[in-house]
Amino acid sequence: MHVLGVIHGERVRAGVFADVVEARGHHLEEWSLAWGKPLPRPLDAYGCVLVFGGSMHADQDDHHPWLSEENFFLQRLLDLHKPLLGICLGAQLLAKAAHAPVYPADEPEIGWYPVELTADAADDPLLGRLPARFDALQWHYYAHGLPSGAVELARNRVCIQAFRLGDSAWGVQFHPEVTLQQIEGWLQEDEPAPIDRTAILAETRERIDGWNELGGTLCGAFVDVAERVATPV
Repeated sequence: MHVLGVIHGERVRAGVFADVVEARGHHLEEWSLAWGKPLPRPLDAYGCVLVFGGSMHADQDDHHPWLSEENFFLQRLLDLHKPLLGICLGAQLLAKAAHAPVYPADEPEIGWYPVELTADAADDPLLGRLPARFDALQWHYYAHGLPSGAVELARNRVCIQAFRLGDSAWGVQFHPEVTLQQIEGWLQEDEPAPIDRTAILAETRERIDGWNELGGTLCGAFVDVAERVATPV
């Protein structure tokens, strides 16, 4: 199975998700609408799509015109019921494509923050495999509303943290895909909000192994869904 990874910058890549996909015998291809290049292969050749994060915000179409194109692309994926998982910015873009509002969060979340699953997550194919409560690596300034017809699967005091739309699309606000190397790179960048880089790095080094295990579980569950519905190509 071919898996499409939609990226929004060189520092926000597939991370441990790429390892999971390859270990399951599939092939992940990264692609960005910002490149102005066509998909490497026809859309129906992909069994599922992962949409990763980025430093831009979901409502910055004026600064990044390709975001409008991505909005239509995600709407098409939803219409096709293509298995789809959005992460951080990807979740916000997915919510936006489903006509939910995106807006600045009441406060940014950068670092490790608690997340709690909702009762509806218990039988969810993806979130149902995660602990009822866990500390998640976050890196976002924006939040989103719940799309019409979607099910909220996780939240914290700041915002919605996960949702399912239909039976084939999910969004998570946290970053289950990140590696230690990715976080080290992000901590070298300028951030508009004051952050304690030393503390975040120390906590990340302590938590990253367990976090990558959780990320692998989530991605593996998504691949399970895609394998059940994908048409062999």
